[in-house]
Amino acid sequence: MSWRVLGLGALVLWVITLGVMVAMFVQGHTRLGADGRTEIVLAPAERDMVLSEMRHLLKAVHGVVTALSEPNQNFKAAEGAARAAGMQMAADVNPTIMLKLPLAFKQMGMSIHKDMDHLADGIAQGESSVQILNRLSSMTARCTTCHDMYRFATH
Repeated sequence: MSWRVLGLGALVLWVITLGVMVAMFVQGHTRLGADGRTEIVLAPAERDMVLSEMRHLLKAVHGVVTALSEPNQNFKAAEGAARAAGMQMAADVNPTIMLKLPLAFKQMGMSIHKDMDHLADGIAQGESSVQILNRLSSMTARCTTCHDMYRFATH
């Protein structure tokens, strides 16, 4: 067998592998659910980890709203709650889980973390309660869209 044929075979295998990885990165490990939403199929521990992150995000939103609803509007506490759910929170995501999540889900999730950092910056720069709540409204709209589109299933 010549080096040329061997090299061509290796190239074809590389392209196929790359194609499968790209498809997996975009589609994730999903299937159509009985309720019409896309089911993201994860191992139970992976599902628990993603749901834990979602709860953390919800607690951050609750922290911001609670701090702003106090009579003295504790902007420092609101900033801290938002910052805790920013990109730093997403820094140690398990790459195996990320491969199983569809691209649109990953994009929405990362945009929420980025927006939490922007929200914290806005609070620190003295934005009004109305501006902060408008930002939160935009963010939670993406949360509800995501929950309307996806659900988790275990294998």
